[in-house]
Amino acid sequence: MVAKKSAYEESRQKRMEENKKRMEALNLHKLSQALIIPSPAKPSPMKRSKPRVVEKQVVVVRRSSRVANKPAPVFKEVVLDRVVIPRRISKPRNLSNRVYATDEARAKAIEKAEKLQSDLGPDHPIFIKSMLQSHVTGGFWLGLPVDFCRRSLPRKDGVVTLIDEDADEYQVIYLARKNGLSGGWKGFAVAHGLLDGDAVVFQLIKLTVFKVYIIRVNGSEQGNSL
Repeated sequence: MVAKKSAYEESRQKRMEENKKRMEALNLHKLSQALIIPSPAKPSPMKRSKPRVVEKQVVVVRRSSRVANKPAPVFKEVVLDRVVIPRRISKPRNLSNRVYATDEARAKAIEKAEKLQSDLGPDHPIFIKSMLQSHVTGGFWLGLPVDFCRRSLPRKDGVVTLIDEDADEYQVIYLARKNGLSGGWKGFAVAHGLLDGDAVVFQLIKLTVFKVYIIRVNGSEQGNSL
């Protein structure tokens, strides 16, 4: 066994030497070195890019001839996601000329309105509203009594008519979900010079038609009714 193993080792050693000579003759060692792929170079750190500068421009829209003679509106720039949007600056309302009724004068106007309501009788639904600044200046929104709206007015938005003593009619938007008068109420209030403290009597003579009476806070009453 030892002799056989020595013979195998000698034969194996001989083959290895022959293979080595063949590799040297074919330059396989150099070829294997050439095939080794060098490791990639370490990337350079990312360069910080400079922020892009966006030029802001305000575009002046051509005005129609209808408003050409009016002073130009004042705008300020509002930047939203790098887009400049001109926005009209609303002028503050001058509230210095507001006239506020005293509690006593307001109570007297309501008392007279209740007397008028009694004189008009129970044939038609009636309610009284004491005017506030939000009703006659600024917002021009008139909230109506919720119970009255649920009992007597339609449950959908629509148009109601207000009639004054000269039989002039005013169309006003009624918002059922908000129980109040919106568009058109301003025109009515301004046309009739309503003031803070005036007591207004609304008499529903048809489904969406009111006869309206004003009790002035300054003392005049049915002579100035509507």
